[in-house]
This record gives sequence, structure tokens and C-alpha cells, in this order.
Amino acid sequence: MKNLLIALVIIMNIGAFIFGEEVRPVRDDIGFCWNAEGMNRLMEFLKSTEKEKFTLPGLVAGISAHDDYLYAGRIYYPLFKNIKAPEVVIFGVTHGTVRKEIGDPQGKLIFDEFSYWPSPFGKVEVSPLREYLKSKLDPALFLVNNKAHELEHSIEAMVPFLHYYNRDVRITPIMVAPMDFDTMKTISSRLSKVLMDYLKEKNLEIGKDIFFLISADANHYGKDFNNVIYGEDAEAHRKGTERDRKIAGTCLSGLMTDEKVHNLTGELWGVTYKDFKDTYWCGKYSIPFGLLTVIDLVRQLGKGKELTGEILRISDTYTGGVLPLTQTGMGITAPFSLKHWVSFLSAAFYLK
Repeated sequence: MKNLLIALVIIMNIGAFIFGEEVRPVRDDIGFCWNAEGMNRLMEFLKSTEKEKFTLPGLVAGISAHDDYLYAGRIYYPLFKNIKAPEVVIFGVTHGTVRKEIGDPQGKLIFDEFSYWPSPFGKVEVSPLREYLKSKLDPALFLVNNKAHELEHSIEAMVPFLHYYNRDVRITPIMVAPMDFDTMKTISSRLSKVLMDYLKEKNLEIGKDIFFLISADANHYGKDFNNVIYGEDAEAHRKGTERDRKIAGTCLSGLMTDEKVHNLTGELWGVTYKDFKDTYWCGKYSIPFGLLTVIDLVRQLGKGKELTGEILRISDTYTGGVLPLTQTGMGITAPFSLKHWVSFLSAAFYLK
């Protein structure tokens, strides 16, 4: 009987794996929060210390940091508290360390096969949209790789915040590999057409029923990032953060167009600045790809609708430091100093 029970357990586990019932494992168990008590304490702290009021009518898309919660919690907060849609598409980064482990794919989207993603409040279901996209997109445009999603932390950072505000939220995780602008235009255009078909078939409204979230941190500064173009003192920090603010204000605010996104890639890919080969933003592919997709989707809505952007918050680990919370299950995954800092932002995009 004992052997029979063991066999049944093994069969059930194999069946769960075959039919995609497994939960994607946690990658970062230090910088993010995976227990309900700690997450509730974090959110109550952010709420109690918030001095600004953010009302974001017409919100359809956003950019969020994915750095440690104790560093970037105040950056996450104003965006996530305003996301009301029950379904969220998340465009994530494919960090260089992850690409190295999976053969450095180029010009591809990367999907997973997990049925659920972890949360401090249980598990979050993956939307049927993911399988719909796989079935409708040209297979040459994407990969399916669970290992990539297991190794990458940029999408999982979004899930606890989303689930805190909506226990019924469903997600569609999409990692964006490096690609040139023409490839971005091609793939984002095809993706947006499939998304529009899905919206029509399900009678969904952008913003109300489905939201588009882009995960990205900004500048990574320090010798370990091979990025000390301004030096390693307070003036270097001022210059570096000033440039980040200029990029955000110029390229992520106001009316969003393909041309503005193209200009953004020039900034992020080091085309328009001779003193930079790279700006070291880890969102240099997820941001423009996600924005092109949403812009094209809005274009398909017709009736003169346009996408407008607004920067909600921008800061960095050196300026903001660490939130004064202890015994939450959270820590920090890297130090901060004038010799090592990371900047990040949150931005909102409205349908007008």
C-alpha cells in the first residue's frame, strides 16, 4: 500500500508538470517580499508616509522599477495603487547574466509554460492570453523557455505589488531579448495586432480590463558596471542622475509616438551621445518594445486616440537609501555609495 501511495504521488507530480500546473519558483528571496505579513507592513508603511496624491484617470500602461523593495518601494507605490485592470501583460528585461545562461537569444520574445507565479498571498494565475499569443504569433518571433523565466527577476518583482491590490489578477509574462529598432517595430506591430484580436474576441477594454506593465530599472553606475564616465564623487552622481532625468523627461513624457520611442533608443543605446557607448539602463529593450506595442494598439483603436506619458517618480539607491523597515523577510541585494548606485523610475501612460 505504501508503495502504491508513493507511485500515485509521483504520477500526480508528473501529470502536474506535463499539464503545466507547476508554480514558477522564486528567484530573488532577498530583495523582494514573499510573506504576507512583511508585504502588508511594507504597504502600510508606504501608505502612511506618502505625501502626494496620485489620481491617474485613463491609465493603460506603466513603467515600474524592479529593484529591491527597500530601495525602490516609494517608486513602485504610486503606479501600482492605481492599476485596476484584472489582467496585466508584463514586459520584462532579459538581463545579460540570464542571456548568457540561455544562449544569448536576439530579436525574440520569451514566454514561459508555468500555470502560476508566486506571491506572498498565494499564487497568481497566468492568463489564457499567453497561450493565445503563442498560437497566433509566428513561431520565429518567440521562444518558450522556463529556465529563462526562472533565472530572471524583472517580472517576478511586479507580482507581489499587483497581487496586493487585486487577489484575482492574472498575468501574461513576456521577456524581451535584445533587438534592433526595425526588429522591434516588426515584432511589436505583429504582437499588437494579435492583442487587438484578443481584446475584440473577449470584448475587453484597454486600461479597464487589461493593463500593460513594463519592468525596468534605469542607470547602473560604478566600476562593477564598467560605467564611471563622470568619476566616482558627488558631482559624478549629480551628472549621472541629471542625465537620467533628462532622458525620462524628454522621451517618456507627453505625447508618445514611434519617433519619440526611436529617439529613446538613441539615448539608451548610446547613439546620440558620443561619450557613451551605453547608458547602462537595464530597460533599454523592454521599455521601447513595450511602448511601441501599446502605441500601435492605441493606434488600432482609432477615433483620434493617443498615448500620453507622465513621470511619477524617479530616484536612485544613493539618494533614497534604504527604507527603515526591519524583520520583514526583505533585505538588499547590493550596496549603495557614490561608487555604486542604481537609478529607477515609475511612469504612467494614459489614453487620450
